[in-house]
Amino acid sequence: MNTSELQKIKQRYNIVGNCDGLNRALDIALQVAPTDLSVLIVGESGVGKEIIPRVIHDNSPRRREKYFAVNCGSIPEGTIDSELFGHEKGSFTGAIGESEGYFGIANKGTIFLDEVGELPLATQARLLRVLETGEYIRVGGQKIMKTDVRIVAATNVNMQKAISEGRFREDLYYRLNTIPIMIPPLRERGEDIILLFRLFAMQIAEKYRLPKITLTDEAKDILRNYKWPGNVRQLKNITEQISVLSKDRLIDTDTLKLFIPQDKESMQLAPISGGGAHSYESEREILYKILYELRGNVSDLRRDMNGLRKQLDEARNLNGAQGFVNVGGNRLDSPAPIVQDHHAINSRYPTAEEVEAEEINDMESLNLSDLGRQMVEKALERNGGNRKKAAQELGISDRTLYRRIKQYGLEKN
Repeated sequence: MNTSELQKIKQRYNIVGNCDGLNRALDIALQVAPTDLSVLIVGESGVGKEIIPRVIHDNSPRRREKYFAVNCGSIPEGTIDSELFGHEKGSFTGAIGESEGYFGIANKGTIFLDEVGELPLATQARLLRVLETGEYIRVGGQKIMKTDVRIVAATNVNMQKAISEGRFREDLYYRLNTIPIMIPPLRERGEDIILLFRLFAMQIAEKYRLPKITLTDEAKDILRNYKWPGNVRQLKNITEQISVLSKDRLIDTDTLKLFIPQDKESMQLAPISGGGAHSYESEREILYKILYELRGNVSDLRRDMNGLRKQLDEARNLNGAQGFVNVGGNRLDSPAPIVQDHHAINSRYPTAEEVEAEEINDMESLNLSDLGRQMVEKALERNGGNRKKAAQELGISDRTLYRRIKQYGLEKN
């Protein structure tokens, strides 16, 4: 493709940059667009992978049909099959009607499966069948449905490692990876970093009617040499921060360093630990995790004990009110003396030691609640807000994590 056609595509989709990796990705997208071949877009989080599927769809014979972008990582595991393939009425609680699912609605169109590496293995098997035969079965149904959908997938996961760990099907990977497209990370795009900074600075200046910020040559060098673990998304956030908070409109190195993280962890990409397990850096986090798990067990035990104590009290009060009853159910004329167990009498009135212990338990419950909130917040932060990954790290189910998020008031995360 010649340069003029490539520039038209960039202007149409507001793509900024001239690096070879970006131009190569756009060139492949335009070449594969007229076909129905499956495309797998690979790149780090925040590089802008979502633009490529739109380019492919708009330049394909399916451009007049529907286009759906589905984030596979944001849909709970228990409902993702229903979302993708639809369901029959009454197939599960709350299924008050039929649903076609994305593959039914998007027939003749294009589906973009973002974060495809997060799909459960059972859903991967269903997706493989759609790719190979165009057939699928709704949840709770028996009828084989047909669909004609172009699938474009994207992931920031190391697929080879996921396959070796058994988290992703090898046959599905090769079926999706017919045409691979690699989006380069921001740190490899050279002068594109400065171009993007100028674009974001101009946008924020126009939006909030602020004077536009500019960079000194030394500040530009800092931007070029920074690792950018958050890629374009991080660059945009930092540009907006400087535009709003900095009093000086000419940004030098000293001012820029106030907004760019200088610690070692921010300057380097986080290493991926082996075996898929999270690598804790301190014993404190390990203890927090243990306490968080114990808190749930203690809370369940306390709830069960309170329920049992209530049942015993009700039974004791009922026996005291009825007096003595014979086997036939008739009340005896002369009541016999009621004999009560010494321990039962004492159990009605807690001792001072029991009251003190209960107060201590309440304080411990409060502290553990704070620890639980910290663990949930840290797990969500470490996994970029991905609730499924956070639940796996904490060793709890997705449903339990959603309940804890609501309990702690963390819905904004």
